[in-house]
Amino acid sequence: MSDMIGHDMRGPQRIDPRDRAQLSESPVAASRVVALFSAHRGPLAIVIATVVAASLVGLAQPFLLRAVIDNALPERDTTLLAWLVAGMIGVAVLTAILGVIQTWLATTMGQKVMSQLRTDVFAHVQKQSLSFFKRTRGGEIQSRLINDIAGLQSVITNTATSVASQFTTAIGTAVAMAVLDWRLSLLSLVVLPPAILLTRRVALVRRDITSQRQRVMAELHGQVDEALSVNGAMLTKTLGTADAKVDTFTTTSRTLADLEVRSQLAGKWRMATMQIIFAAIPALIYLAGGFPQLTGSISIGTLVAFTALQSQIFRPILGLLNVGAQWISSMALLSRIFGYLDLPVEVAEPTDPTPLPRDAVRGDVRFDGVSYRYPDGDDNVLTDVDLHLAPGRSIAVVGETGSGKSTLATLLVRLADPTGGRVTLDGIDLRDLSASDLARAVGVVTQDTYLSHTSIRDNLLQARADATDADLWQALEAAQVADTVRALPDGLDTIVGARGHRFSGGERQRVAVARTLLADPRVLILDEATSALDTETEREFQAALDTLAEGRTTLTIAHRLSTIRHADEIIVLDRGRIVEQGSHEELLAAGGRYAALAA
Repeated sequence: MSDMIGHDMRGPQRIDPRDRAQLSESPVAASRVVALFSAHRGPLAIVIATVVAASLVGLAQPFLLRAVIDNALPERDTTLLAWLVAGMIGVAVLTAILGVIQTWLATTMGQKVMSQLRTDVFAHVQKQSLSFFKRTRGGEIQSRLINDIAGLQSVITNTATSVASQFTTAIGTAVAMAVLDWRLSLLSLVVLPPAILLTRRVALVRRDITSQRQRVMAELHGQVDEALSVNGAMLTKTLGTADAKVDTFTTTSRTLADLEVRSQLAGKWRMATMQIIFAAIPALIYLAGGFPQLTGSISIGTLVAFTALQSQIFRPILGLLNVGAQWISSMALLSRIFGYLDLPVEVAEPTDPTPLPRDAVRGDVRFDGVSYRYPDGDDNVLTDVDLHLAPGRSIAVVGETGSGKSTLATLLVRLADPTGGRVTLDGIDLRDLSASDLARAVGVVTQDTYLSHTSIRDNLLQARADATDADLWQALEAAQVADTVRALPDGLDTIVGARGHRFSGGERQRVAVARTLLADPRVLILDEATSALDTETEREFQAALDTLAEGRTTLTIAHRLSTIRHADEIIVLDRGRIVEQGSHEELLAAGGRYAALAA
């Protein structure tokens, strides 16, 4: 009995005000919840039927026990005893089998629902524009995608079945108790309610402490992530804040330890009182059985069976008291998840894309009267830009910070759509091309190179999954980083580390160039690719870039003018407008904005 009480003490839940606030702000329509299970109506019905059957079958045990005590044993009827014992074993076996079937069906159905929901959210978030990822914390996206959906697991796999099981068990047990003896049932009605309420109060105290503990645990995780990641460790060492971070971590850790102790001690006196009450309940029933004027002629078997049933009714009633809080909590999680699914797609895939086979791409790019304004901005970043990148030619774009240089690259790879005008590739509006066709046609190398935390081989294969080792080495040779990779103990199988920190900045960028070479795009964007490098590294890296750009239509966003003096044409942007264009020599001779930048 005490084990059961201890287990159930952790179950009752208080409705979190934050859950109510979430649902008030973003209510969840019942039709959307039903739609999650629309493809699983059959399995769901079977699960509920199995649960109900298991609950009803389990109620046979006390009646079999009464027959054993009142009939089979006193009368020494071994045949009857054998049948009753066989029935008790059969009930146990059947209940266990039904429980396994229920768990299998419910878990399989729940995992399918969660997997589909997780995939839907992941796919929808990937469709969001770059501005969404700039304004949204990465941890928030991960929390919605992983934690929130994982939080639904118990709801999807357990709540519906638990409600059916608890309701059936509670009603069936109450009926069975009344059938055994209605007078003892009245006694139970007097004792059970205060015991249940007392249990619930203890559980709510623990619930509040648990909420605090979860918040402190989240804070502890945040401190670990900030201090022990690559960038966090670097910042800690360079600022000399290691001792301060240890002190902060120690304080948080001690707070967590204190909450753990409080959680274990919460309601101990109430729990001790409750254990006394539950120990007294069967004693009181046996006492009542000794007074025929109160209970009439009641058999010993009935008393034993009745106490067994009474011990079973506590758990389902307490479980049913939790349904409201569980429902609010699960609806709040769904509200957050549906909030992501309902995000508008600012850069949508065309419904009927114009095909653009890889081998048919010429690389003719045009910006026709292009203007762009950020969704939450008031002023244009680009205004009426007309620009032609002929196939195989190189154009460089220069200008002061904030002039709109990188926005041109953003529009060309369609991380955003222009608010005015259009960008075309081989005469096709980018909004009419599929994302996959555009990605194969346009490649990008930026100053902030991103390498996945996996092997060099896997990073390169992201560009072309069917590439052979010979192809990989050829790309690395062209990017002038093959010797560096060969010198590594694991060669292509070397893990690059978080964000590629296994390598220097120049090495990371050359690996990125090799990856782009494998993709073999006809149009190339170099977005300030050398701005973060020292002069010597830049000179080495520029040779790799020259190899990469050979024969491709190239748009170079430049910070250092020394890297673009040989471009076929140079464009000067100022406040989102083209103010000068020409060759390096022509612009210097003109003595305008470019000459001032070059001075």
